Amino acid sequence: MSPILIITSAGNAEGEGKTFSTLLILSFTLATSTLVLRGTLVLVRRILNNGTLEVKQSTEKRAELNLRSTDIHSDLLFFRLQGFSSTFTGERRPKEDRIFEALGNTDELSSAIGLAREFCHEKGHTFTYQLDKIQCVLQDVGANIATPQSSARESHLTRTKFSGTPITDLEGWIDTFTEELPPLTNFILPSGGKSSAALHIARTVCRRAERSVAPIVRSGEADPDIARFLNRLSDYLFTVARYAALKENNKEIIYKRPE
Repeated sequence: MSPILIITSAGNAEGEGKTFSTLLILSFTLATSTLVLRGTLVLVRRILNNGTLEVKQSTEKRAELNLRSTDIHSDLLFFRLQGFSSTFTGERRPKEDRIFEALGNTDELSSAIGLAREFCHEKGHTFTYQLDKIQCVLQDVGANIATPQSSARESHLTRTKFSGTPITDLEGWIDTFTEELPPLTNFILPSGGKSSAALHIARTVCRRAERSVAPIVRSGEADPDIARFLNRLSDYLFTVARYAALKENNKEIIYKRPE
């Protein structure tokens, strides 16, 4: 059987200038009882006046559907939509899009802080309420990331607007802890007990989250204050890791060049 070409929508376009619509271009052949689909998922940047498409990205897909299946329509729908996720604005993007990369790193950061918080709670540290608050703020950071300004309506932007107040909180906490810490005269290794080491892990995840958010902020898709928050958060986590080691009377390991 000769290949047949189908062009079908995998997303909604709202007219000229609409960013990031998606189309699925399918070709299929019939071999015995199996329908072999070869498709291209096309991410459309915009629809031009003459009706042509300006393509941002395309991804090749392949699937085999059993014609004896009682639900071929569902299988075809899965083939159309696999590998894509929706933002808060309803826009469909590939799962490897930088928006979802930043969201994943932010989610991982919250989990790392949550684990560190449990170690700190077991030791009776009084700053665990700060970690709780930070995890809540990270939910707001994620909401802002998940609302690309290129496809957001005013109502979206209002609901996910990020406040700069948490940055001020971090700076105040950093100053308070620093007053009790001995001056740092050498490089230290992540150490100082489980609480401190877990906070250092959270700090390194925070740095990764900050790096993944930077291009989104630079392109104007997210609020610059979320990048500032993550930058100050990594400083906070470094400081509170040292503070945890101090309060637990654990020694921080100093870097020494191996002989």
